[in-house]
Amino acid sequence: MKSARLRTGLGLLGLLALLVPAGMVLAQDDNMGGAAVAGAVGLMMIVFLVVFAAIYIYFALAFSTIAKKTNTPNAWWAWVPILNIILMLNVAKKPVWWVVLCFVPIVSIVIGIIVFMGVAEARGKPNWWGILIIVPFVNLIVPGYLAWSD
Repeated sequence: MKSARLRTGLGLLGLLALLVPAGMVLAQDDNMGGAAVAGAVGLMMIVFLVVFAAIYIYFALAFSTIAKKTNTPNAWWAWVPILNIILMLNVAKKPVWWVVLCFVPIVSIVIGIIVFMGVAEARGKPNWWGILIIVPFVNLIVPGYLAWSD
């Protein structure tokens, strides 16, 4: 199954490489038209938006499931941008005013770790799962594990 996804991903990358010549992407061709550049940029923006939407839906589903499993009211807040932070604070049983600290640059990392440690404890998992939220790519797995594990 994993190799099938890898082959599909490599096939899509190969198709993209055929559709968008390297000179256009790297802006090395003097004879390219503005429409070709706009098309390449538009394609990249569409891919970015689709990936962003998929990640947003994944996190919203995970946060909503966590809220339902911890009997936290207003699980639908997981779908609204600032309210999802308040929802996670409620799940972790932290003060709501901490949402302000989530917008302070370095402090937000510490608050995020503390909140996810509280969420892990609320789900009956070891609190070190909250520390994993700062590890790149693992931070995509942690909310799903906390939401859909038994």
